[in-house]
Amino acid sequence: MDWSNVFEDARGYDEFLAQYATPPQLERWRSMHDRIVLSDDQRSLLAGFTRTMPVLVMAGAWCGDCVNQVPILAHFATAASAIRLRIIDRDAREDVARALSINGGKRVPAVLFLSEDFQETARYGERTLAAYRRLAADQLGGACPTGIVPPSEELVAAVTKEWLEQFERVHLILRLSTRLREKHGD
Repeated sequence: MDWSNVFEDARGYDEFLAQYATPPQLERWRSMHDRIVLSDDQRSLLAGFTRTMPVLVMAGAWCGDCVNQVPILAHFATAASAIRLRIIDRDAREDVARALSINGGKRVPAVLFLSEDFQETARYGERTLAAYRRLAADQLGGACPTGIVPPSEELVAAVTKEWLEQFERVHLILRLSTRLREKHGD
C-alpha cells in the first residue's frame, strides 16, 4: 500500500470531524478533547521529538473508543511539531480498512505510525491495555462503548500515558534508525 497517498487523502482532526461527525457526535468529541490535559513532563517529552512522524488514524466519528482516544492524539500533535496527524474514516476506503484490520475486523481506532518517507514503522490501536482491563472488569463482552458515558479521569490519564509510550517508542525507532541517521547526518 502506498501510505503517502492514503495519508494525503486523510483529514486533519478538525476536518475529519467537520466532514463525518453529526452534531451530537461532535459534542462528545469536543467534550472529550476539553478533558485532556497533558502534564508539563508530557509536553516536554513531545516537544523534544525531532523526527517527522506522520501518524495515520483510521477512525469513525460514531465510535466511542475513537471519541475517548483520538482527542488524546490530537493533543500530542499540537504539543509536538514533528507529529503530522491525519484521520481517515473507516468506511471511506475499504482497502485501508482491510490493510489496518485488527484480529480480522475493521476495529477502530487503528493507528499507523510512519517515517518521514512513509515507511511503516509501527501499528497500535483499537484499545489500550488500561481500556481493556476496564472492559474486562465491567463486562467481559465485546460491545463497543458509545462514548456517551465518558471514562473516569483515572482511565483518561492511564490511556493518555499508554498512547504517549507508543508515540515515544516510535519516535525512538525513527531517531535511532540507521537509515534516517545517515540521511540526516546525526
